Amino acid sequence: MTVEWCAENVASDEAGAVVTFSGVVRNHDHGKPVTRLSYSAHPSAGEVMREVANDVASAHPGTRIAVAHRVGNLAIGDIALACAVSAAHRSEAFAACSELVDAVKDRVPIWKEQWFTDGTFEWVGAG
Repeated sequence: MTVEWCAENVASDEAGAVVTFSGVVRNHDHGKPVTRLSYSAHPSAGEVMREVANDVASAHPGTRIAVAHRVGNLAIGDIALACAVSAAHRSEAFAACSELVDAVKDRVPIWKEQWFTDGTFEWVGAG
C-alpha cells in the first residue's frame, strides 16, 4: 500500500486534479515521545473502509477514491494511512480527500497502540 498506488488507481482522463494524503507515524503524541506503534483492525474494517469510500464518493459526484490503512507494527516515518482522490477540479478533490480522512478515522474500526520512551503505552481508538 502506497500513496503512489492510490494515485495510480484514481487517475483518469477526466481528472484535472489528484489529491493524495499520507498519514505518517510521528515521533510524539500529546507532548510525549513515541518509539513505535501498532494498529489492530476488527474483521469488518475492510468492509467499513469500502462503505466510507462509497459514501464520500456519493457525496462528491465525479470523484474517484482509493484508500488503505496498514495494520501491524509500524516504525516512526512509516505510512499508516494512504489515500488519493481524483476529480475534474482541485477544490472538489481537496474537499473529498479531507472528508475521506476524517471519515476513516471516525468510522473504521482500527485501533492504535503506541509505546512511549518512558516505557508506558496506550491504546487509541481510530475507528
